[in-house]
Amino acid sequence: MDRVRPGGPARAGVPQPRARVVLAEVSGREDRAARTRTELAQQTRVGEALVKGLVRAQLALALRLSLVVMIGLGGLPWLFAIAPSVGRVTVLGVKLPWLLLGVASFPFLIAVGWAYVRLAERNEQDFTDLVQRPER
Repeated sequence: MDRVRPGGPARAGVPQPRARVVLAEVSGREDRAARTRTELAQQTRVGEALVKGLVRAQLALALRLSLVVMIGLGGLPWLFAIAPSVGRVTVLGVKLPWLLLGVASFPFLIAVGWAYVRLAERNEQDFTDLVQRPER
């Protein structure tokens, strides 16, 4: 008896069932991400809206932190004008206004700059996640 085992040699003249071989499937996520990148590159209306949203977020961040600097550093002269006794205080032989405006302002500006960089990078990462997010 000539029996064919599964995976064994095929008989001549007997057709074998076809098997579908899938090497790679393109997911909808990759299609959407590619489509969004194309819209950004070709500057379509959708791409423009996405970029405008990022620019608007970065501008809002810059304005908020500028306001912090203006209040923080710009408020000191007002404080010394309103309360002159605070301006006469001396610390280690140096008057307080000189210490605050001449020494303490630099670490303050460095901290604000560091915060700006971190928050701007977060905005950019959110934008990247939005562009590459799969459709729901």
